[in-house]
Amino acid sequence: MAIASRNTLSKPSYVYEWYVVLICMLAYVFSFVDRQVLALMIEPIKRDLQISDTQFSLLQGFAFSLFYAVMGMPIAYLADRFARPRIIAIGIALWSLATAACGASQNFLQMFVARMGVGVGEAALSPATYSMLSDLFPRERLGRAVGVYSLGSFIGGGMAFLIGGYVIGLLKQMATVTIPVIGTIRSWQVTFLIVGLPGILIALVFILTVRNPQRKGLTRDATGQQERVSMVRALRFIGSHRKTFSCHYLGFSFYAMTLYCLMSWTPAFYIRHFGFTPMQAGYTLGTILLVANTTGVFAGGWLSDTLLKRGRTDGPMLAGLIGAIGLLLPAVAFTQVENLNASLALLVVAMFFASFPLPTSTAAMQMLAPNQMRAQISAVFLLVSNLIGLGVGTTVVALITDKVLVSPKAVGVSMSIVNLVATLLAIFLLWLGRAHFRRSVSHEDQHKARAPEYDSSKHDTTSPTNIPTPQEIS
Repeated sequence: MAIASRNTLSKPSYVYEWYVVLICMLAYVFSFVDRQVLALMIEPIKRDLQISDTQFSLLQGFAFSLFYAVMGMPIAYLADRFARPRIIAIGIALWSLATAACGASQNFLQMFVARMGVGVGEAALSPATYSMLSDLFPRERLGRAVGVYSLGSFIGGGMAFLIGGYVIGLLKQMATVTIPVIGTIRSWQVTFLIVGLPGILIALVFILTVRNPQRKGLTRDATGQQERVSMVRALRFIGSHRKTFSCHYLGFSFYAMTLYCLMSWTPAFYIRHFGFTPMQAGYTLGTILLVANTTGVFAGGWLSDTLLKRGRTDGPMLAGLIGAIGLLLPAVAFTQVENLNASLALLVVAMFFASFPLPTSTAAMQMLAPNQMRAQISAVFLLVSNLIGLGVGTTVVALITDKVLVSPKAVGVSMSIVNLVATLLAIFLLWLGRAHFRRSVSHEDQHKARAPEYDSSKHDTTSPTNIPTPQEIS
């Protein structure tokens, strides 16, 4: 019996659309496991590759984040021009193979190149996914769709810490493992193979079951012709709404600085201040990520949609502002209390609110950007956010600890200082950006209303039209 198509129903069911969200979320889970699993295996990797702390920090941060941020722009350009599922599938396969290559690395250079590959591959996922979801869901449902997709980051991050904690415990019993064909390798190398290779199956499922959705919200030039995809046009569009994007990009980037600070330095704080073992820190933070952060990211998307339904065109910006206000006190205080349970309780609240910017920042960008620019505008944001939040934020914590406070045990104070400044800046910029965002949305809505909708299904020759969707399967 054939599955009923959506246009035969009184109301859209969005069954296929939610399937796309879930398969993208699964890819996001694997991406964060592959990205974060390195963090808790610092000691065996340093020992076996004979590298320093500085070299390890380059593997964990620079090699991944720089190439993730920089390569996001050209890959986003391709996503705005060609079939997005193909680009995502290629990215999944690339980062999965690169993660497995980390397990085969025998020295610092090989590991550095492999981590570069992880960053380049993962740069294909989010911009293209954001663009697809904007075509699959109406504006008032987009926040929840992006929120569910964003759950993958914290599910993956939590699993990475749990896996890392398990491997650290496992290393006490076995130093090497013998695998047929491959031979004898170290236990931490097995971990990279285990988490990396299954991604190939995800890439295969993606390319076989997801098709490029019809592009909506395409803009036309003065002659009525569809405007071409162009990085220059995307940058000009950002410039035409520079006040809005300045507040958005910088506000959510400082918000992300607090999130990255929490995720990167919390294990070190509990190890140094409360005497946790690395395994205990991994299990504790992994559990918190799986509970508090996943709940928070869904709550942020729900709040954004609810505000939009109530007529607040600045709903995503307002939801981000509310989250930043809720984040301020617990993010600063959890390192300053001496009771472990009180500290963990404050950390849970901080992680909950720290997750709000993932769906809200994305929903705001996709609401405003024309279709031909959605992935590129998202890539610019990810570039700014990664460089400020991940690159600058985590390094500033280390500099304050090493150069100002001159004590590794003072990392909690450093975190509080950075979290206080970053969150206050996020609150101010998001508050300031709400009015600019409302004006920008009104301007773009009026512009779209003057031009008839462009039917990309008649012109997009790059779409994999020979691939059936679940609605078309008998």
